Amino acid sequence: MLSQPEVYRELGTGPEGLSHEEAQKRLAHYGRNAISKIQENRFAALAANFTHLMALLLWAGGLIAFVAWLPQLGIAIWMVNLINGFFSYWQERKAEKATLALARMLPTYSRVLRSGQEHQVLADELVPGDIIILDEGDRISADARLVRDSDLRLDQSTLTGESRPVRKSSSSVSQAEPSNIVFAGTSVIGGSAMAVVFATGMQTEFGNIASLTQTMGRDLSPLQKEMERVTRMVTLIAVFIGLAFFLLAVLVAGMRPTDGFIFAIGMIVAFVPEDCFPPSPWPWPLGFSAWQNAML
Repeated sequence: MLSQPEVYRELGTGPEGLSHEEAQKRLAHYGRNAISKIQENRFAALAANFTHLMALLLWAGGLIAFVAWLPQLGIAIWMVNLINGFFSYWQERKAEKATLALARMLPTYSRVLRSGQEHQVLADELVPGDIIILDEGDRISADARLVRDSDLRLDQSTLTGESRPVRKSSSSVSQAEPSNIVFAGTSVIGGSAMAVVFATGMQTEFGNIASLTQTMGRDLSPLQKEMERVTRMVTLIAVFIGLAFFLLAVLVAGMRPTDGFIFAIGMIVAFVPEDCFPPSPWPWPLGFSAWQNAML
């Protein structure tokens, strides 16, 4: 456990806090103490919901239905694809709302000690090395290490979900969790303290949670990866068999090419199980099975 002088030395500060000049230098170096949003191309994100393997198969199926003079079936197939794509995109955008909600949980202002004087500054101007002053009712703006406290109790439910108050002390460290550390996004429900900031913005534990809300679902789970591999394999086999039956129907059985198309697409759909389609808020049996039954 570090002593108080060692804490100051490690974070490049002192009992009187940072000077205004040093705080500005660190602000330029570390950036603002704010929850940032991952920037992405929204058009590309929307297009991704209409260009995966199963979506492409549906586009192709609808096109074949139009070629075969079955416009009602083609429109139905494409509508299923459009509804699933837009609904999936809407679900992805909900992550942005979660990030904004988390950002609103951080305070606007914070009290800091700079050059020995207490100042009220914008919370997004806090930097590592700043000494923050905490009293009952305050919300904490950054992760910090306690250097002085008086019966400090925090509400950490935003991080842990635990509604019971947690006692913090600058003179002890528990085995389960450092009890001399206060976290951004938590609030003081009793006592007072002074703490030295060591992490701001997305480097805080609160920032890690915000980052997870924005990246959740981008990486496929092992089961999803295996399902994707099986889907590709089954689809390729189904397309190959459908093409073979089309040639047999036209060249051997003497069917018209239009009827051969219908027969082939029916065979392809019959070979691809519904379980191969990606999870969707709209049940595939309502759209996909109806297409399969119509084809057959």
